[in-house]
Amino acid sequence: MFCYLSLHSVLVISLVSSYVAASETILKWPTVGISILVRNKAHTLPYFLSCLYNLDYPKDRIYIWISSDHNEDDSDKILDKWVEQYGLEYNGVHLSMNSSTSGKLFPDEVRSTHWSEQRFAHVIDLREEALDYMRKIWADYIFMLDADVFLTNKDTLKILVKKDLTIVAPMLISDGSYSNFWCGMSDDFYYKRTEDYTPILERATQGCFAVPMVHSALLVHLEKQVSDALSYRPARYDGPLDDIIAFAVNANNHSIAMHICNDHEYGLVPVPASDTDDADDERELTVNVKLLALGRHSPLPLDPLLAGFVRRPPPARLGCCEIFMINLERRPERRRLMELSFKELGMDVTLIKAVDGRTLDMNDLRKHKIKLMPGYEDPYHKRPMKAGEIGCFLSHYMIWNQVVSEQLEVVLVLEDDIHFVAHFRQRFALLMEELKTVDWDLVYIGRKILQNGEESYVTQHTTRPRYSYWTLGYLLSRRGAAKLLAAQPLARVLPVDEFLPIMFDQHPNATWKAHFPRRDLVALSAAPLLVHPTHYTGQDGYISDTEDSPVLPARKLRAEL
Repeated sequence: MFCYLSLHSVLVISLVSSYVAASETILKWPTVGISILVRNKAHTLPYFLSCLYNLDYPKDRIYIWISSDHNEDDSDKILDKWVEQYGLEYNGVHLSMNSSTSGKLFPDEVRSTHWSEQRFAHVIDLREEALDYMRKIWADYIFMLDADVFLTNKDTLKILVKKDLTIVAPMLISDGSYSNFWCGMSDDFYYKRTEDYTPILERATQGCFAVPMVHSALLVHLEKQVSDALSYRPARYDGPLDDIIAFAVNANNHSIAMHICNDHEYGLVPVPASDTDDADDERELTVNVKLLALGRHSPLPLDPLLAGFVRRPPPARLGCCEIFMINLERRPERRRLMELSFKELGMDVTLIKAVDGRTLDMNDLRKHKIKLMPGYEDPYHKRPMKAGEIGCFLSHYMIWNQVVSEQLEVVLVLEDDIHFVAHFRQRFALLMEELKTVDWDLVYIGRKILQNGEESYVTQHTTRPRYSYWTLGYLLSRRGAAKLLAAQPLARVLPVDEFLPIMFDQHPNATWKAHFPRRDLVALSAAPLLVHPTHYTGQDGYISDTEDSPVLPARKLRAEL
């Protein structure tokens, strides 16, 4: 008996067969066990858990292992609430909380930020326990993740899994030069500075790089046979009692490469607290990272379920009469991000609407007898002043005028493209205390140092600044503002960050200085600095409203004035 099929039927059968064959080759994502250790992380957990939940990876392929102990804060309550709400979405969640029985400190600890030998030994035990557990449940990977890492890239886990490396870590952004990898290790197993570090950190070269140390967020491929040799308690180890060092040395001893990947922006990590920092200081570290995120990313996600656990200091002026923030009205995104920063830091700030160089009114400039510095030429670009530079100067000038007219003894002036260092409030308070003992008119808290050479210290955390650029942030006294106004700078306007070094007599241009014969501004600088730009020239997202403004209107201004 013969069966005849139409061409249409043959095509249908062929397509169905192809679909079935293709669907049978699709593999599930590997199973990942995520290990998390928690101690006094109530200040980070709402954001950490929000980022964790937002990861675009099948939750039924994830097992979460959490150990929480020695807490003095709401860490356990936050974990309980989150696991109760979301735990069933994952393949499984193991939550161990021992804070009520373990006490607040280890017997050899001085404070909760002190990394004592007993604390290190305890952490090593927990790391090893998590590693053993994931091996026993046949997890394909273990992701060792610190509870103060914020993975802002939702694809982080998928990207790392696809790399098929035995040990791989996403490079995390932090304050200054800190990150979660080393490019060198000394003979005594500690950090060693190398030339390779900065190009990786700044993403001048991008990819995945073999390094001797990764920490805070590392993915281990447990399916690879060589991973069986990995341990936080390696045999024949004579290095320091430190979990990340022991693990790294063990990996290196077994020729297992650690890789750091900077091919994407993955997330953020705070600078760790030192042994001398108290608990409150450590909790401000997260604020620093959040502010860094606000400057270079979208604000960190925050699950409404956990929002009630976020504790922010009440708004204050931090010992100043006023805190001013200069913002262009056409830059509302900068204003919003700075306002979020101030909210997190507990700063009561007054908004100053910047003078926009693009919309300068010629009649107003004539009316106020504003003139440009004769013969001014930018020392680097060899061009006249730009309209944006004039607007910037006038914005600062308005504040100086207000300081004198309202008799404000001390003000803090901030621009809208900054981020704050770790422990900002603590360090700023220390600076203010030191300033009570010395004479000053202006104090930089953020600047670009232009001249090489050692600056002399005035107090433990202040120096006499040499020729500097930028007006990111500075303290100004009423006497200092009066000196700036008395110089009548509107009769010879030049960029504000050129004017200030002239006024404290550290400018190299004698011709410009001659226009301001009285140069007795008493200037200091915070050392180290307390604010930095959110972006530097050439970085993605860098915008300069002064440099990006046209030169031609500035020439027109000079001709008409």
